[in-house]
Amino acid sequence: MQKILVANRGEIALRIMRTAKKMGIPTVAVFSDADRDAPYVRFANEAVPLGNASSAESYLNMDKLLKAAQMTNSDAVHPGYGFLSENADFAQLLTDHQITFIGPKPHAIAVMGNKLSAKEAVRHYNIPMVPGVDTPVTDISNAKKVADEIGYPILIKAAAGGGGKGMRVVHRPEDLKEQMDRAISEAQTAFGNGAVFLEKYIRSPRHIEIQVLADHHGNTLHLFERECSIQRRHQKVIEEAPSTVLSPEIRKAMGEAAVKVAQACDYVGAGTVEFLLDGDKNFYFLEMNTRLQVEHPVTEMITGIDLVEQQIKIARNEKLGMLQTDLSIKGHAIELRVYAEDPMDGFLPSIGTLNTYIRPDGPGIRLDDGFEEGMTIPIHYDPMLAKLIAYGKDRQEAIQCLLHAITQYKIEGVATTLPFGKFVLGHPAFISGNFDTHFVADYFTPETVQQQLGEEREIAALVGLKLFLEQLDRLKVPERENSDWPLKR
Repeated sequence: MQKILVANRGEIALRIMRTAKKMGIPTVAVFSDADRDAPYVRFANEAVPLGNASSAESYLNMDKLLKAAQMTNSDAVHPGYGFLSENADFAQLLTDHQITFIGPKPHAIAVMGNKLSAKEAVRHYNIPMVPGVDTPVTDISNAKKVADEIGYPILIKAAAGGGGKGMRVVHRPEDLKEQMDRAISEAQTAFGNGAVFLEKYIRSPRHIEIQVLADHHGNTLHLFERECSIQRRHQKVIEEAPSTVLSPEIRKAMGEAAVKVAQACDYVGAGTVEFLLDGDKNFYFLEMNTRLQVEHPVTEMITGIDLVEQQIKIARNEKLGMLQTDLSIKGHAIELRVYAEDPMDGFLPSIGTLNTYIRPDGPGIRLDDGFEEGMTIPIHYDPMLAKLIAYGKDRQEAIQCLLHAITQYKIEGVATTLPFGKFVLGHPAFISGNFDTHFVADYFTPETVQQQLGEEREIAALVGLKLFLEQLDRLKVPERENSDWPLKR
């Protein structure tokens, strides 16, 4: 592997390039007009413009990316996450042109990219799955029959895609048709595929995912779990490793199940198998993400393994340099996704210029970002500014480290989710580990954060007044008009 083109932008492009540089591999950046001055573009050895800011005309344009790779003599492409990272056609296009796709084979992407085909692939591996149907449902009469058999509440899910699109919870039979129509329409708009299926809605679930690695020589292993239950609108916002609720026995069982899922589709590279965990600690296969995850740093920090490095080595046909028995969990890590969004206004995107941008630093703190002071947040892409990660010898230390990092992280010019992160980390339910995917709906309101901020300001003012009064004697000036102090002229 002589040169890697990174078919992505922002913090993940920069993060991939840093590992490639460590491995002595030159990198090529691609950039839209909106990202011309981004740090990752300057960091790369070469950079190729893609044109207009629109994703469709830049980071999602397969022909432009292929030409950029050919023009720069790049023999490999790393897709990062998002954009074309889970596009089987893109992986096949590169393969057809003798360019290595740093990721799984096109077949695995296609199978696991559709929730129905993914369930079919793992059916014979004795992996627990949520009760439901594994075929598309479009006829409302058939849907009613299935829902009655499963029992309400039910979950309508788009067969393709993710991120909460095409997903509806139905509690009553009379709401089924309306929610079916909405889910199908949303799925068609978002993914070009209106197929949906029905399954039992698991109340108060936890979202647990297992990181897997597999090489071309038949070796597959797991790197333990990540807890991803702090979500809003089915999007993760805080992730940690390990989970507070898994016993060694459940961890082992989930890890073994994840390995079987990977083997079911002849998987190679780094991937993530996602599960739901119910209140009785029963776990169910949800889906597989055939790419690097946003939250991969927490796994890296508790295992000491660079996942991007492993992706590159696997793509170079190297064997995994470790066994399952070599792996262990050391310490605890928590990640906060820092978005340019306003938690006080429904998490709406906040567009503007980073007038102040001061990064946190110190023991246990890691920041994966792609911005710097003076840059404008483009409206064309995901509003994530950075991933702020903290590591500690245990969970309590990791929480305190992350709280300290949030206090240090100074961003002005746009609203961010930093206050929201501080709220979560200080909430008794999170601290105790007794939470599920409904945490935000159950506990968060803008008023609670405003109250917290007000209390902090009041405490800061009282501390300042106390210090002032304690030092008052030192601050006094002579009372006499004629002082004995000499004047300097």
